[in-house]
Amino acid sequence: MENIVEQGLLYDFYGELLTEHQKQIYEEAVYQDMSLSEIAEEYGISRQGVHDLIQRCNKLLQSYEDKLHLVQKFTDAKKTLREIDQLAESSKELPESACREQIEKIQQLAATLNESF
Repeated sequence: MENIVEQGLLYDFYGELLTEHQKQIYEEAVYQDMSLSEIAEEYGISRQGVHDLIQRCNKLLQSYEDKLHLVQKFTDAKKTLREIDQLAESSKELPESACREQIEKIQQLAATLNESF
């Protein structure tokens, strides 16, 4: 499951850098869960050819991530936003003096998030 999510994120961020042919086959394999044989038959290529193309796409997408780190920045930002949300929610039940501390933590997290972009 985790690998499928990772593939989806990599494709969401870098898929437009693939050729149209690569995108079509990759989407059918990953998103439409078609078998290699089904894709091979549809495109008139060998099953091994489909497998190799998908592997090349995976390596290419991962190489973009290794250089640009957009997926990592995105997941880090989501984590920070969840933490900000939790701090804001928990501060509703705190006395005013403790709320100030929570606000400072939220501001620090927001600054960190802002610096990452």
